[in-house]
Amino acid sequence: MTDDRFSFTIDGVAVEARHGQTIMEAADAAGLYIPRLCDHEGLRHQGGCRVCTVKAAGRSVAACTQPAAPGLTVENETPHLQALRRSLVEMLFHEGNHLCPVCEASGNCELQAMAYRLGMTEPTKYPYLEPTRAVDATHPDIALDTNRCISCGRCIRASEDVDGKGVFGYVGRGIHRRVGVNGTDLAHSNAAVTDHAVSADVCPVGCIIRKRAGFSVPIGDRDFDRKLIGEDIEDRRR
Repeated sequence: MTDDRFSFTIDGVAVEARHGQTIMEAADAAGLYIPRLCDHEGLRHQGGCRVCTVKAAGRSVAACTQPAAPGLTVENETPHLQALRRSLVEMLFHEGNHLCPVCEASGNCELQAMAYRLGMTEPTKYPYLEPTRAVDATHPDIALDTNRCISCGRCIRASEDVDGKGVFGYVGRGIHRRVGVNGTDLAHSNAAVTDHAVSADVCPVGCIIRKRAGFSVPIGDRDFDRKLIGEDIEDRRR
């Protein structure tokens, strides 16, 4: 092992890493999946959703932002952590209006897929807030449905860091926080359907909608119809 590489363990499995890598980056390379929603390849890490929470040396940390360290002991798939993640995902469902049977993102939705992976298949103890949020369909090519927004910030980081535009940003506070645009509405923003922030894989749910592209992939052929979320990473160990 070279000077810039070291090893640590995740659930007792030895993982090789290099200095500067986060726990999640090293885990991904080793084929060990750590659940996540706000983190996305190619975007700066945020550590906002906390679905990637792990125990590192006995402390709860966000795997997407916590650096790996030599000899570190990480716990990932424990009953306590899985219950924590499930509660977080349940609250995201209850905070918004997620009508999966009629959503064009169904089958491609990371929130829906995470719920299946964590065993959430029925209503839970939390009350549904049922917010009233208007859909912005003023743009000729894009619609914004914040009923489905989970405040992951992926569109914001993609627009700022990749597109160099800053089209999207948060407005409001607390449970009223949602994604807004840098104009009175989408039509008066500088959003374009060619923006990376609007691409199909940046928004993990069905909040950012590209018009005339919905339901283009039939049921049964969508991303998570035949495999669990994270299996593409786990396949690296097989």
